[in-house]
Amino acid sequence: MAGPNGRQLSEDQATANGITALGSGFDGVQRCRQDVESMKNNLGSGYGGGDGGAYQKLLEAWDRQAEVISVNLRSMIETLEETRKAKGMQQSQASEAVQQQHNRADAIFNALHG
Repeated sequence: MAGPNGRQLSEDQATANGITALGSGFDGVQRCRQDVESMKNNLGSGYGGGDGGAYQKLLEAWDRQAEVISVNLRSMIETLEETRKAKGMQQSQASEAVQQQHNRADAIFNALHG
C-alpha cells in the first residue's frame, strides 16, 4: 500500500494526465474546426443552390457545437489546473505546520532535558 506521499503523488500525476488528455482533446477539436472552415471556404464558392445553403448551415451548426465543446474542455482544463495548484498549496501548508510542530516538540524536549 502506498503511503500518503505516494498517494498524493499518484493523485497529482492523475490530475496532470487529465489535463494533458483534455488538452489533446481540445487541440483535436480545434484542428477539426480549422479543417471544416477550410472546407467551407473551398466548397462554399462553388456549391450553390438549396443543397449548398443547407450544407453551409450544417457546417455552421457543427462549428457552433464544436465551440461549446471547446469552451467546456477549456473550462475543465482550467478547473483541474486550479485544483492541482490548490492541492499543492494545501500540501505545502500542511508540511509547514507539521515542521512547526516538530520544532516545537524539539524545543519542549530540549527545555525539559536541560
